[in-house]
Amino acid sequence: MSGPSRREHGMVTAELAVAVPAVVLVLAMCLAAVRVAVDQVRCVDAARIAARAAARGDPVEQVTSLGRSAAPDGAEVQVHAAPLGVAVTVSVDAGGWAGLPTWTLRAVAVTPTETPP
Repeated sequence: MSGPSRREHGMVTAELAVAVPAVVLVLAMCLAAVRVAVDQVRCVDAARIAARAAARGDPVEQVTSLGRSAAPDGAEVQVHAAPLGVAVTVSVDAGGWAGLPTWTLRAVAVTPTETPP
């Protein structure tokens, strides 16, 4: 058996030059998906925290401030009256990193209002 022919000497380099960018792209997309998932969970948590505060009767300014502190940066917090309760919506634009598309993450929490004894 003889070693690789002269024509095959650069094949590993050429294959690596094609494979590495593909692996980096897949890794970047996976990291972006994880970040979006974490931001969605933070939106859900922020909506629940703010809805509980609104149900207790806290002022709207305090409720929105509390929601923004728990939400991802740039999130918008809205407080709405709901039948027999209060609804809080937290939304934020996600994505847009390195040419990826941008989409809006949204979470809504509805809580019945507490009645004073």
